[in-house]
Amino acid sequence: MTVELRSDNAAAVSPAILEAMGAVNSGSALAYGGDEVTAALQDRVRDLFEHPTARVFPVLSGTAANALSLSALTPPWGSVVCHETAHILGSEGGATSFLSGGAVMTGIAGENYKLAPEALQAHLDGVRWGDPHHSQPAVLSLTSPSDYGTVYSVAEIAELTAIAKTRDLRVHLDGARFANAVVATGATPADLTWRAGVDVLSLGATKNGALSAEAIVCFTDAPADELVYRTKRSGHVTSKMRYQSAQLLAYLTDDLWLRNARNANERMAELAEGLRKAGVRITNSVDANLAWVDLPEETADRLEAAGVLFHRLDGQVRFVTSWQTTSDDVLTVLGLLGSA
Repeated sequence: MTVELRSDNAAAVSPAILEAMGAVNSGSALAYGGDEVTAALQDRVRDLFEHPTARVFPVLSGTAANALSLSALTPPWGSVVCHETAHILGSEGGATSFLSGGAVMTGIAGENYKLAPEALQAHLDGVRWGDPHHSQPAVLSLTSPSDYGTVYSVAEIAELTAIAKTRDLRVHLDGARFANAVVATGATPADLTWRAGVDVLSLGATKNGALSAEAIVCFTDAPADELVYRTKRSGHVTSKMRYQSAQLLAYLTDDLWLRNARNANERMAELAEGLRKAGVRITNSVDANLAWVDLPEETADRLEAAGVLFHRLDGQVRFVTSWQTTSDDVLTVLGLLGSA
């Protein structure tokens, strides 16, 4: 028996999403997003985010969602300001610089893997504005939950976006695990995004039960108008978009996305509690479904040999729960840890 804790990307597809794809797998439909399912997704997004003019663009990956969003928000001479541990900076192969035509990524510090308002203010105050020898900050990008499992509150997002707006920066939210952040904060999707000053959201679904579907949600028209062309040029206006849209529509209907994320968060809370009781040091704030822990290498080896799947990163062990992790899985891991 194995227990999958490497990544929520490694989880299976949610049955409801497979069922939704099967339901649209008959007859014909207009290609390239001209179908009724994609139109229904547009309506659902506007209703869910309480924003009558929001626009949604299905894409195939989280990297595409982030890089395309940011390319529509910054000119080639601009820079994207983010936390120094942000996924867009360290794990996407320079995709934003490539798709934007050269934008620079600038990582700045902040405790608990979140941007600190004072650090953001100091960075913006130190910019040589109007000097063509230096990239001009154009976008603030936040990641919630962060790659280290920490979640921004509505107030924290609003404070950072307010600082960014004083310099006319647009704001992007990398929400690869956005559902987990909604569950963790108890806030509405609208409060965590446009009401707090976010212009564009990368809305993740694949980590939380989808097959291969992410979405870009724009709350302002200018980036959306660009994305009409940028998604096409990058190969993300798929001919049979109804299958992506069906996934996203099912994901956002009847709270499937929140139920899946709630399970992931609750199972991680159970695991974290058990780890602490076992004397294991957790190095991050477990706000969502990720835990970073210190384990002796020999213990990690034994745990891995017993069938627990996890990643070793930066000298630590990372556990990630998903929509399909069960309480029995957690008990199994904790029992094996005791033996290890």
